Amino acid sequence: MIRNILGSILALAGATAAVWSPFRAWYDGRHGSTYRIDDLFSGISATKAQVAGSILLPFAFAALATLVGLVLRSRILVAVAGLITLGFAILWMVRQGQVTGSLSVDSSGNGLGQGVAMALGGGLALVLAAGLMSGRPVAGPEPGPRSEATTPDTPYEAPYEPRHALPPDEQPPYEPPDSPPRA
Repeated sequence: MIRNILGSILALAGATAAVWSPFRAWYDGRHGSTYRIDDLFSGISATKAQVAGSILLPFAFAALATLVGLVLRSRILVAVAGLITLGFAILWMVRQGQVTGSLSVDSSGNGLGQGVAMALGGGLALVLAAGLMSGRPVAGPEPGPRSEATTPDTPYEAPYEPRHALPPDEQPPYEPPDSPPRA
């Protein structure tokens, strides 16, 4: 239970970072919400996108997948959300590197910005959260009481039934004991 709680907190933090990242600077002060999602597949252009058509869309989908994964306690769904986040952030870095010739970070604020770091960190947090969560318990038969005489190595033996017992209608009548019970 503790693993699920810690994993859920880490997953929520990762999803929040991923969704928040497009609203931060990604490269040379340009916010991630201004990059069109089409730019990731055709090459980065100077055309600015509407927020709904920006790279926010895959990160919002990953956050939704994270929430559904947490409700269903699905480690796989949380891991897929992390891989979506990492995949789109890395794809953006590849396309940006193709346009500029290299990716750089310098102290004057040029180059890669905080938004990329938040997207990568959020994706890593989601993958780590999926690994931390214990997931949903597997449904199976309830374990019953185990006899010490029966071990997995010994075959099952039926309960003892006397061979010479009389049928119930031929049993002798009940006779009370000779002495009173001891206290």
